[in-house]
Amino acid sequence: MVKIHPTAVIEDGAKLGCDVEVGAYAYIGPEVELGDGCVIAHHATVDGKTVMGRANKVFPYAFIGGKTHDLKYKGGEPGLRIGDNNVFREYTTAHTATADGNFTVIGNSNNILAYSHIAHDCIVGDNIVMSSHAALGGHVRVENNAVIGWGSGAHQFCRLGAYSMLSASSKLVKDLPPFFMADGSPAEVCAINKINMQRNGFTTEEIDMVYSAFKLIYRRRLSRPHALEELASRESANSRVIKMILDFAAGESERGLA
Repeated sequence: MVKIHPTAVIEDGAKLGCDVEVGAYAYIGPEVELGDGCVIAHHATVDGKTVMGRANKVFPYAFIGGKTHDLKYKGGEPGLRIGDNNVFREYTTAHTATADGNFTVIGNSNNILAYSHIAHDCIVGDNIVMSSHAALGGHVRVENNAVIGWGSGAHQFCRLGAYSMLSASSKLVKDLPPFFMADGSPAEVCAINKINMQRNGFTTEEIDMVYSAFKLIYRRRLSRPHALEELASRESANSRVIKMILDFAAGESERGLA
């Protein structure tokens, strides 16, 4: 059963799945699709060409599906695609893409805390935590299980690797590899995200491999290409954690590695 408060505004054309709840004074735009079990709290807005999966929760005063800030916007129907089981806390914003037919993409089971912002054309994976007041510039890519601390920002086109962490009040201007932690303004890699690895079931041996890779890349004072070449030559290069680091480093990058 769909539960809609009598003061909510549901525009003609909106599609609501089973067991959707829409609170008082909430607004659902005409192109929105909400999957089964979504909860849109009072005074929240879901607008634009936004497609949500199942069991998402949008808290009061959040604005999901707003128009891109990008001045290159020329009209058309860019959109926003959201997976399942995401939480958008109060005053969060997530924007549609810029070019006609493109999408900002947010995966599954992400926890986006108060006042955080996901800009146009971002690609956000699964199980991300964005602490309050965090912000992603346009075209940022965030891989699974990354953590973005309070008040931190990622520059346009940056990448954050899986299980990485951007510490509180930091400004990321380059790519942050998997498993590593960056801090400062501009942010510099300072440690490995050991706690995140432990919580996600990585073995002690794998954690040791990542720490050894961190020391090689960031403490040996080798050039970046030489450090990665040595890392690829090690016996551990075939392990899943080192392969993730090497694959990330070899991936397409607009900003270079932090």
